[in-house]
Amino acid sequence: MQIVINLHIFGYLCMPLFFTLDNIYNLYKIDPSKTIDGMVILDQSNQPNREYEDHRHQFDGLLLSFLIRGTMKTRIHFLEYDINPTDIVVILPQLMIDVQSASEDAEMITIGLSLDFIASFPNLREFIMNDEIRWHPVIQLKDEDRILQQELLSLLQKSYHKKPSSKKKELLQHLLFALISLISEAYSTHIERKERSKNRTHEIIDDFYVLISKYAIEQRSVKFYADKLHLTPQYLSTLLKKATGKSVLQWIDHILLMHAKTLLKSTNISIKELSNQLHFADSSLFCRYFKRHTGISPKSFRNAS
Repeated sequence: MQIVINLHIFGYLCMPLFFTLDNIYNLYKIDPSKTIDGMVILDQSNQPNREYEDHRHQFDGLLLSFLIRGTMKTRIHFLEYDINPTDIVVILPQLMIDVQSASEDAEMITIGLSLDFIASFPNLREFIMNDEIRWHPVIQLKDEDRILQQELLSLLQKSYHKKPSSKKKELLQHLLFALISLISEAYSTHIERKERSKNRTHEIIDDFYVLISKYAIEQRSVKFYADKLHLTPQYLSTLLKKATGKSVLQWIDHILLMHAKTLLKSTNISIKELSNQLHFADSSLFCRYFKRHTGISPKSFRNAS
């Protein structure tokens, strides 16, 4: 069974600016019994004569999209791209995406992974923190790897739609990691890059992303980042809120929580030690912080399947 939907999952005015896998499940009425925790695979076909609204969205996780046929024009992280067959589009968490147009024959396979799923695997966390990918979200594999990519995509789709079983999730994870390894290798070996023009706002946002990725665990004041960027705290906050929909403090929380979730899922260190690593004064303060932002305690998050 394939899910045939409109390519422009980001263009619905009823959707929130930041949306999650649950929003996608609800929007396309996906049978809960056919879903895998933290993952969705969509075979997307464009509806002819679809009007594309100029409405930006951000996905609360990782998107890997593979254009099978047709063409698309999209804006990713404020820069415009022409997407062609065999292109792979890698949308890292919280990047703005705005699909502006697509040909009538456009067909794309998209894999969506939630932040909680990513946090369970350190190698995935390293992947989404890669600045090279952030600034170059469209890539192609070598011819020999492209054949393997097609085979892996086919296996992923077939495995995703097979009946539930005790090993289904594990099988999907192994296939997914193999596919991401191919993409990672392409980024590590692809040297030539076409420089894309960026205005001052884009440069500030990029520089801010680099800073919070490096310092969010230790530095949580707006002034610290504003000083690093040679801006006033008010200007930085206003710019980020307008351009990305999140304030400086919300971005800091986003990165900090990603670190926390990764440590909770991928290590056995105590909550107290984890709190120390994340520079909280004590574990109770961290627990309150984590529950305020996620709705559950760190212990419950760690024990959840």
